[in-house]
Formats: sequence, structure tokens, C-alpha cells
Amino acid sequence: MTFPDITSSLRLLMPGLRGALEANAPMAPLSWFRTGGLAQVLFTPVDEDDLALFMAALPSEVPWMVVGLGSNLLVRDGGLEGVVIRLGKGFGGIEVDGLAVKAGAGVPDVKVARAAAEAGIKGLSFLRGIPGAIGGALRMNGGAYGGETKDVFVSARAVARDGSRVTYDVAAMGFTYRRCAVPTDVVFTEAVFRGVPGDREEILAEMQRITESRSSTQPVNTRTGGSTFKNPPGHSAWKLVDEAGCRGLTIGGAQVSPMHTNFLVNLGNASAADIETLGETVRECVRNQSGIELEWEIKRVGTPA
Repeated sequence: MTFPDITSSLRLLMPGLRGALEANAPMAPLSWFRTGGLAQVLFTPVDEDDLALFMAALPSEVPWMVVGLGSNLLVRDGGLEGVVIRLGKGFGGIEVDGLAVKAGAGVPDVKVARAAAEAGIKGLSFLRGIPGAIGGALRMNGGAYGGETKDVFVSARAVARDGSRVTYDVAAMGFTYRRCAVPTDVVFTEAVFRGVPGDREEILAEMQRITESRSSTQPVNTRTGGSTFKNPPGHSAWKLVDEAGCRGLTIGGAQVSPMHTNFLVNLGNASAADIETLGETVRECVRNQSGIELEWEIKRVGTPA
């Protein structure tokens, strides 16, 4: 479905706005699943100042959300009313200072891992195994291969809903498993991480092992959304899905990956409804088999067709 074009009215409220406002923007290209409906408005801020201006002037009744690389995002087929904020090149910088790495919220996690490795900074290699951007790693305390964002986090900058700038230390972030305690109406713009001294070649070798492990155990070259469900305490989600007999289960154009059962895959023509229905079917099967309620890790947004 298409939405009324509100871009002109937003521009009138925001003199000096430099970023792009696109009406009825397709969201499928921005999601790794490559499916889903339109965003009423897609806003790409030029930099933090541009984002702050927008946030301060955006009417309170207009819904909004932020997307990064779309690696853990499922946009429903009816699309998204309101504004989608996408952090682009203006949030893509990386700076290394001693053992600290400062990165914009739009930087892919793998680039931060690589920058740290090249500088001989140990401890950030796990970011190579997270298919997302720094903003998402902060919001979800992203982790893989024995490491989590909280382990190397120093501080983060953000823009609040009223356009003010906020800084968070590790205590204020309130990291827990796949969550942080920062209000959802705050937009992260950059973060600083710190590692320990290490050997460049050894760190690069560790990253290569992570790359090979992902390629051999996960459907990395498919239209997928990364890990679908969070690991329940004391359990692995993929094992629960496998034990419930869901490996390879297909609904419409969506399939539980035969390679890794905690991944859902768009076989080519899946609708968002196919993928979400498959996920809910898997949750029901696991519930019936083990009594355990799987929690979605993928963020599902928008309305059905």
C-alpha cells in the first residue's frame, strides 16, 4: 500500500534540513530478507546536527524508527507509517586512537573489527561474526563467538527525541543479554570501544577463522535475517528448533535453513507474511515439543498487507 506524501509538510517544519526525505520508499532493498512494504517517509540525515534538527522538529504524533543495515529486520508487507531514519555515510567514520576505536553508528561491525585488527587491537574480533552495524550492536548488545558489545564498550553518543545530545557510559547503557536499557526514542550516533594490545597477524587469523566458521555453518549467502530467536537460558535456540522437527520446514517462499535451524531464509519470492508465519509456526512446534517459549531476536515492524 502507498501512504499520503507528508514530505513537503515536514520540510516546512524544518528549515535548514539538509538530509533527503523520500516519500513511499521501498523497504525491501534495505532489509536482508529483501521483502516487505513501503516506508511512508525515508529520511537520510547528513550528519548528527541534521539528525538533531529533524528529531527536535518532528511532530510528536508522527511515528518513527531507525534502521541500520537491515540484517535483523523484517518489514511487514503493509509497510511502515511515519518516518524511517536511515543512518548513512555521515555516520560511517572510524578513528583509531591507541587502543580505542571510535565508530559511527552506521559503520558495519565487520569494518570495526578489521580496523582494530589492523591496529593490533585485540578483543574486537567477535564483531566480525555480527552481520549488522554499530547502532544495532549497541541497541542489542550484539555478540558472537564468545564476545559481546558490553565487553569492549567505553561510551556512546546519541540524539534524544527532543534533539538534545546525550552521552552514555557502560553503566548507563544497562547492557543485558541482547538488550540495553537506553530508551527506544534515543538514536545512537557513534561509540567508542577499547581492546587490549595484540599481534596483528594473530588477530587477522582469528577473524579468518570466524569468517570460515560462519560460511560453513550459516546460510550467509542467502536472503536471511541472521539469528531468528534468542537463546533461552540454558538452551540453544537452534537445537530446540531442530529437536522440534523444523529443519527445512517451508511455508510459501520461506524456509527454516537446513544448514542452521535458527535462520529463516527467503527462497526468492517469500512475502514478509510467509517469513513471520514460518517463525510463529516454529515457535509453536518448539512450545509443543519442549514447553519452551522462543523469543524473536529479529525485529518485526510495520503492518500486514
